[in-house]
Amino acid sequence: MISSTAFEFLDLLAKNNNRDWFTENKKRFDTENKLVKAFFTEVLVDLEKMDSIEKMQMHRIYRDVRFSKDKTPYKSNFSVSFDRTKPMLRGGMYLHIENNASFVGGGFWEPNNEDLLRIRKEIELDASDLREIIANPTFEKFFGTLEGEGLKTAPKNFDKTHPDIDLIRKKQFVVRRKFSNKEVLSPNFKDEVIATFAAMRPFFNYMSDVLTTDLNGESLY
Repeated sequence: MISSTAFEFLDLLAKNNNRDWFTENKKRFDTENKLVKAFFTEVLVDLEKMDSIEKMQMHRIYRDVRFSKDKTPYKSNFSVSFDRTKPMLRGGMYLHIENNASFVGGGFWEPNNEDLLRIRKEIELDASDLREIIANPTFEKFFGTLEGEGLKTAPKNFDKTHPDIDLIRKKQFVVRRKFSNKEVLSPNFKDEVIATFAAMRPFFNYMSDVLTTDLNGESLY
């Protein structure tokens, strides 16, 4: 389980986001980080029972401030990502623990240009399968809608009057389910995380099929 002390530490860190405070409280961070990492590892064990995971990466607490206007040195969250085994399985999974801002997310955050064009071409050809997935009651229950930033107009060489231009414009294809602190601290939180990742599978399977075939449906591998 995630302990309430994790939220307490993160809340204090958010209010005292400076190197002096962090240095004084480094031992407490190490303790909380170790406990959260153990939880993330348990999630991985359960996740591997239903999926093939190539890598788990717990993200560092230290922020990269080189290109950011926000110069605070530390993140106020614990987070981890799980990458599915490429090239046949696509889609990344993400778990974010933060005081009053926890969520489970997944999808295609920054697809490369080749993958993004392939996805757009598939949608242009026939978006019915993707529309069916995001309209499914289970998908809507867990995620509500498909999220992600998009262009204000049609991408180059795409018809701006296309009936599925709302999907074609997207630069990201992601889903997210928010959790309250109470939900995160509950004994069944890990089960809910796994159930949320499982609810992504039809979406991931669709994208995996698209990104491992050409427009004629022929395998690229």
